[in-house]
Amino acid sequence: MGKKKQRDFDPYIFYTTIALVVIGIIMVFSSSFVQAKMKMKDEYFFLKRNMIWATLGFFAMIFASKVDYKRLEKLTGKIGILTFILLVLVLTPLGININGARRWIGIGSLTIMPSEVAKFASIIVVSKIIKNKKNKIGKLIEGVFPCILVSSVYFALIMLQPDLSTGASILMTTIVMLFVAGLDMKVIIGLGGVACAAFVALIATSSYRLKRFLSFLDPFQDPTGSGYQVIQSLYALGSGGLFGLGLGRSRQKFFYIPEPQNDFIFAIIGEELGYIGCIVVLLLFLFLIYRCVRVAINAPDIYGSMLVVGITAQIGIQVMINVAVATSSMPVTGIPLPFISYGGSSLIIFMAAIGVILNVSRHVKLDGS
Repeated sequence: MGKKKQRDFDPYIFYTTIALVVIGIIMVFSSSFVQAKMKMKDEYFFLKRNMIWATLGFFAMIFASKVDYKRLEKLTGKIGILTFILLVLVLTPLGININGARRWIGIGSLTIMPSEVAKFASIIVVSKIIKNKKNKIGKLIEGVFPCILVSSVYFALIMLQPDLSTGASILMTTIVMLFVAGLDMKVIIGLGGVACAAFVALIATSSYRLKRFLSFLDPFQDPTGSGYQVIQSLYALGSGGLFGLGLGRSRQKFFYIPEPQNDFIFAIIGEELGYIGCIVVLLLFLFLIYRCVRVAINAPDIYGSMLVVGITAQIGIQVMINVAVATSSMPVTGIPLPFISYGGSSLIIFMAAIGVILNVSRHVKLDGS
């Protein structure tokens, strides 16, 4: 009986993840085939790539679910250093510049987005630090500073790409992990205040970011400029109504929303599947987070618990930011909707991260399993 319990992972997490990935494959194709046919001369261009990445992600998830998560702990130093090197390489001639942002490295058609790797790597490193400093986590210098230092180094390198939203999500995830680890609320509030002040300074000192922020307050002040994407997103969500226009019948994907398969895919979901479709997607994310939290609470050790907390927090933060941007609840940022938005690095790494959670769940007794 004991061996069987070790072999079984949480099926709810597995099938919910698969459901989100399948929705992603369908919606990426539905939102992209018009532009793919015009630009790539192949309406299945994004679909074929997304299916390849989903397949690789599936195998990565299964592999990670079978490899003891404690092996990650032994590789923490190497993972942290490798991620640092990848982030530095982005800033060299190996970095690929697209639309004014240098966020990819690659050779030929093979590319990788190191900032996506950094999201997961920072969780692994911070989990290890929290485990080693569990009795000193309340001390600013010995406990808090090493965690914040790792995230800040990654944040600084990602900012040079530049990519404020991804860097911010890494810092926010670290703060959540420290909070769950038992850091005093006053310190958490202080860290949050410092982070907010830094973000305000970064926005205020960049005309591009400031313009985006001001357009968020009233996107219709510049409907053909900085407010364009948000306005088109709102049109999509509004026209979808309760039940949507029908799968594949979006109007905004006809070159109104640029790259609709990416950061604004939630708007296309709302337009084609309506309010009901949006609620279903959000409930799937909510259920996934709920199951992951249960695994974190019942994890056999603090390292496993922190890994699950970090991955779950990263998923939750990205969902909130992506949906908030699509609904004009916060300034536009380029952050994907996990498992659903088009993007190979994001999909594969998030599915592998879910595999780690599945592995931790093998050591946890849930629902009498």
